[in-house]
Amino acid sequence: PGLTAQATFDVNEDIAAPYLNTGARPRMAILREQGVNGQLEMAASFDRAGFEAVDVHMNDLRHGHVKLEDFTGLVACGGFSYGDVLGAGEGWAKSILFNERVRNSFQAFFERMDTFTLGVCNGCQMLSAVKALIPGAALWPRFVGNRSEQFEARFSLVQIQESPSILLRGMAGSHMPVVVSHGEGRAEFPLGGYDQLNQAGLAAMHFVDHELQTATRYPENPNGSVQGLTAISSLDGRVTAMMPHPERVYRTNQWSWSPASYGEFSPWMKLFCNGRAWLD
Repeated sequence: PGLTAQATFDVNEDIAAPYLNTGARPRMAILREQGVNGQLEMAASFDRAGFEAVDVHMNDLRHGHVKLEDFTGLVACGGFSYGDVLGAGEGWAKSILFNERVRNSFQAFFERMDTFTLGVCNGCQMLSAVKALIPGAALWPRFVGNRSEQFEARFSLVQIQESPSILLRGMAGSHMPVVVSHGEGRAEFPLGGYDQLNQAGLAAMHFVDHELQTATRYPENPNGSVQGLTAISSLDGRVTAMMPHPERVYRTNQWSWSPASYGEFSPWMKLFCNGRAWLD
């Protein structure tokens, strides 16, 4: 009850956007590490948005088989990297930070003004742990264990806030259900850190209850993050990190119920289309 969806936009207009007919398919790196299991849904989401989705394992980058400089988009996927325990995303981050060649390639990618990045679940944790490499991410939190002290797999309600995020452009004010599936999704800040992030406009998405009020209690707020925070943006909007899984709900047949007016795609499809539109 209460998991209603209301979008402030029409996703069908984005699916039919002219850029999908140009034939140009920018290369999108679908990045995964050991244990990640969400790469196929993520690849399908970006493929339908007009990208050439390319499977990239961290070993490909470590051994130089693939170079980030050949991509304009990067998404760090989620799903049990390093067993999803004891700082799963931070383990992934250390494999970047402690390898000079890999670290330099990520930093160069983040600093290029023609690129965008998305991190979901473990990918969100990883990006927050390498924030020193990301311009405009200094205020980001780290993600630690849920207050429930257990893994949370739910269909939760979120509301999208105004933020610089290029992937959430035109979506502010919408409230939609989304899959959450994590054991370490609580945003942890130093004293006053959340207020600084929020005042900078970088708090991009919050959990809300059935009355669309900020979810401060469990289970509407499944991980215990302050003010239900569950997505963040860099200052210029080119990097977005979130704990929920939009790739698992981008089609309506992934929902138990959806308004008939939605057709094949749910409003979450706009997130992926926004990336393609931004590149144009």
